[in-house]
Amino acid sequence: MAKQLIGDLEPGAEVKSAFIVSRKELRKTKAGAPYLALELADKSGKVDARVWDGVGRYKDAFAEKDYVAVSGRAERYRDQLQVVVNSLRRCGDDEVDAADFLRVVSTDRAELEGELRQALEEVRSTHLRGLLLAFFDDQEFMRRFTTAPAAKNYHHPYLGGLLEHTATTVRICRMICDLYPDIDRDLLITAAALHDIGKIQELDYDRSIDFSDAGRFLGHLLLSDEMIRERIACMPEFPRDLAMRLRHAVLSHHGELEWGSPKRPKTLEAIVLHHVDNLDAKVNSFREIVGRAGGESSWTDMRNLFKRPLYAPRSMSQEMELDLGEDVPR
Repeated sequence: MAKQLIGDLEPGAEVKSAFIVSRKELRKTKAGAPYLALELADKSGKVDARVWDGVGRYKDAFAEKDYVAVSGRAERYRDQLQVVVNSLRRCGDDEVDAADFLRVVSTDRAELEGELRQALEEVRSTHLRGLLLAFFDDQEFMRRFTTAPAAKNYHHPYLGGLLEHTATTVRICRMICDLYPDIDRDLLITAAALHDIGKIQELDYDRSIDFSDAGRFLGHLLLSDEMIRERIACMPEFPRDLAMRLRHAVLSHHGELEWGSPKRPKTLEAIVLHHVDNLDAKVNSFREIVGRAGGESSWTDMRNLFKRPLYAPRSMSQEMELDLGEDVPR
């Protein structure tokens, strides 16, 4: 079965392809008839799907995170694309190409890791340097850190996204330190390198990207802090005040209480990290949205993270597509 990408589906198109089930719910119509509400996914995006007929036959035939072969038709419902399923069946792993379902960072991961390690060599503090090596010389940690996405949906939502986001955050922080010499460079670079490490526990990404139980209960801010505290506990000479300032920068990097930070930034390094992290996340989110833009308009619709139309001239969208490669949804 040839793979159809969700990003290429148009209203009226026949659908005959394999997808992964990212959400499955048994619902009832207003008249009381059962139907299945599905969300199908692949590396190019997600689409809602509905099974109206044969619900009794299909409701226990597959589960969330299963691959399914779908036959149906793409339609537009309330200005959203939707797949009406005529038939489906569960697929085995040997029937699909896993590369069709999870995107991978377009930049070479070895290059990103090399850039990050080079930046960490600039850290002169023996305590912070020792803490960084405790993480980045750990092969199992690095295997997960270089593979994990940075988010489920919004920014860097692809394998290697966490490494890319971290490397970019560190890169920008190094530039800012050159502009503002009163910043504690070692502290900021260390906090930037470690600020999202909890995402290796927050997210599951074997077939699709979703939150783990730890991610739903605790979130990556607390998980990152817990990982840092565990490593520092093995370093009895680590200064208490330095540990407190580092942990504060990590815990407060979302900036505001309503954005998930248990504390708002109260040091110069914490304030810088918050804004740099937010900048890289928003720029990547914008590029993701523009990369998905279709049609002839220079504006996206309002259904995006920013909740407003975004200006995306065709030349810019095409450039994004070329820059990010074939994995970018169209």
